[in-house]
Amino acid sequence: MTKDLMDQEMAVADGLVVSLAYSLRLDDGEEIDSAAGDDPLVYLHGAQNIIPGLEQALTGLKVGDARSVSVKPVDGYGDVDPDAFELVPYDAFPADVDLEEGMGLRMVDSSTGQQMDAYISELRDDGALLDLNHPLAGETLHFNVEIVGLRRATTDEIAHGHAHTADHTH
Repeated sequence: MTKDLMDQEMAVADGLVVSLAYSLRLDDGEEIDSAAGDDPLVYLHGAQNIIPGLEQALTGLKVGDARSVSVKPVDGYGDVDPDAFELVPYDAFPADVDLEEGMGLRMVDSSTGQQMDAYISELRDDGALLDLNHPLAGETLHFNVEIVGLRRATTDEIAHGHAHTADHTH
């Protein structure tokens, strides 16, 4: 069996590196993310590198297969957690930053040192209400996907839990 023939028969499964062209839309039809076939998303399947609902839908597809996939919040970024909001007094922000609703911020948890992304949900009299939910929490995600490449993961990739790609500049 030639390598080409084997690759054509290969289907998306755990331990394979998948090259994925996709577009992502929300319920309102707005496209919020995409990757073209000539610059695809490359990930290690089965290593939780992408949301579970999409990974599950791609399992078994072959190169050239295209699908429309809708992923509910439970299989995506989860529902909005009402406890993941925090009111932060204005004096906790640098004085030279103009705060706006919807603005994204990178915060560091002082007790753990862990970085978190937050968004300003509301500007109130007593401070900024920060939303610590993922920005796509609560959203149903609508993907158009096409498998543009498949290969076996290297031992290093499996050990590290992600695909290694050649660095390239855009």
